[in-house]
Amino acid sequence: MNAFQPGQVRLPATIPEYLEQLRRSLAGADPALVQDALYDAEEYLRSELAENPGRSEAEVIAAVAGSYGAPDEVADIYRDTEVKVQTALRPPAPPPRKSALGRFFGVIAEPRTYASLFYMLLALATGIFYFTWVVTGISLSLGLAVLIIGIPFLILYFGSVRILSLVEGRIVEVMLGERMPRRPLYSTRGRPWMERIKELFTDPRIWGTQLYFLLMLPLGILYFTIVVTGLSVSLSLIAAPFALLFGFGSHWFIDDNLVLDVDAWAWPLAMLAGVVLLFLTLHLARAIGMLHGQLAKHMLVKTAQYD
Repeated sequence: MNAFQPGQVRLPATIPEYLEQLRRSLAGADPALVQDALYDAEEYLRSELAENPGRSEAEVIAAVAGSYGAPDEVADIYRDTEVKVQTALRPPAPPPRKSALGRFFGVIAEPRTYASLFYMLLALATGIFYFTWVVTGISLSLGLAVLIIGIPFLILYFGSVRILSLVEGRIVEVMLGERMPRRPLYSTRGRPWMERIKELFTDPRIWGTQLYFLLMLPLGILYFTIVVTGLSVSLSLIAAPFALLFGFGSHWFIDDNLVLDVDAWAWPLAMLAGVVLLFLTLHLARAIGMLHGQLAKHMLVKTAQYD
């Protein structure tokens, strides 16, 4: 990192002041990047402070300014590093397709399409787990509120919500490509315990995350239904002419009721309809993946204020 030149910018005297300057220097950056930068800076500065118990926060900050950097320098480094990392992690872009047909059928060659499909299938399981965790946690917290153990249990529950938020963020980033935090939400560890406990109850991130977890159950059911229905119907239509060709009959029954009587002339139409439906399902999955990534970003990250 660039060495800090004394006299250029006044160094902050405390760790909270350093973090506030860093947050202002990162104004306009991705909120997930801001969270990671704040956590890393606080972790580094407090570790240095613990290794030098005889020195004040101002002395420690001045001593590490040359190696770690002033807030504005750290902000520039994080912005540059983020661009390089995102460029390296971004999958190779397929060649541009000029025709409408090329763009329509080109979705099958995009890795993000299959990642979105898998996320939509996985969302049913994660949605059930998240919903159960929140309902059970809130119910037990309210039930135990009259006992001494109620407050510690609620604190542990809120802590678990923050951990699950990170887990979901990693899933969303890997599968849907939306940048999510890779570090926990930073906290001013210099505050008294009572203030930190109060912050848990007033942190909009906690409540936004719980609402997101509750929404994941109906969304998971919807996503799973869309994928299973779209793929099963489209693949059935594509496979139907081959099944009929090899003598599996020309009638389709569901619960002993005739639902489709396919003549030979209609076989190509059934296959064509299946292919179109398959690609429409892939496009829909791709679009849902992008929209859900934005939803997760808004509810798991942007509920915190980085203005």
